[in-house]
Amino acid sequence: MVSEIAAAPDGAPYVLVSLRDPKDMRERPQSPFGSQVANFKSMDEVFRNLGRTLTTQLAGGFATVIKLGLNEYEELNVKVGDRLVLDINKAEVVGV
Repeated sequence: MVSEIAAAPDGAPYVLVSLRDPKDMRERPQSPFGSQVANFKSMDEVFRNLGRTLTTQLAGGFATVIKLGLNEYEELNVKVGDRLVLDINKAEVVGV
């Protein structure tokens, strides 16, 4: 699923399209430790659960970024929220 579309940071004629798994597109909690922080009764409990909490927050934090030329971007006509399917093929090199 397209999560973000950004112009090239250096002003070059290309667009960066960020893709994420739809399962990872859920709402992010405001706190960096998630909504579980309010449920902790003591600092010991916070530290016991810190690893699990950080892992949960980082699990959906990665995206695949594709660099498209302006012509490709206009031709595809993609927008944030669109679902895309990528077909990746290995190029066969002959006579190197």
